[in-house]
This record gives sequence, structure tokens and C-alpha cells, in this order.
Amino acid sequence: MTRLDRDIRLVEAEGEVARSREQVVETLHELADLLAPKKIAKNVWESAKVKGADMAEDAVDAVKRRPVAATGLVAAITMFLAREPIKNGIVNLYDAMTSDDEEEEAPAPPPPPRKPRAPRRRKTVEKKA
Repeated sequence: MTRLDRDIRLVEAEGEVARSREQVVETLHELADLLAPKKIAKNVWESAKVKGADMAEDAVDAVKRRPVAATGLVAAITMFLAREPIKNGIVNLYDAMTSDDEEEEAPAPPPPPRKPRAPRRRKTVEKKA
């Protein structure tokens, strides 16, 4: 192999190295773009929107299939969440219905205190020898 052949092969190898380096740098830029926090957040947000829309469609379909059951469920959840105001309203209504501007009766005396129980004794089991 002559010197000229070696120089040509060296130039070709250097060109190949330069092309490979450019490919690696381009790939790194693409990865950096894909892994950018803004890009990841955008992808997650888009996925969540799609999933939320799917869930909403499923819920609407379920309500269309069973409207009475859906209404009952919503009513039950509402009653659960509003249980304290409902209870207070019923107590106030009852008090208003039973008071009739009469003198209030004295409250009943508290029940007498209970006597403490004697501690239970454990039964001992005798071992047979």
C-alpha cells in the first residue's frame, strides 16, 4: 500500500468519523428536546385531557343507560355531604313545632352513676400430672 492510498483511507475515515459525530449530536439534540420538562409536562397534560374526556363520555353513557340509578346516586352523595345542615334543620323544625310558646319543661335529671363492676376472676385450669 502506497502512502497515497493510506492518506486517502485516512481522509475517508476522518470523514466517516465526522458524519458519525454529527449523527450523535443530532440524536442528542432530539433526545434533549423530547426530555425537556416543558415537553414532558405538555405530553402529560394532553394525556390527562384525553383520559378525562374518555371518562366523561363513559359517565354520560352510564347516566343515559340508567338515569334513575344515577339520580339516586347523586341524591345520596348530596345527602351525605349535607348531613349536618339537614340534621340541624330538622332539629330546629322539631323544636319550633313542639315549643308553641309554652314554658319549657325542666330538663330531666341525669341518671344515677353506675356502680363499677367487680373484676372478673379467671378460672384456673389444673394440670393433670
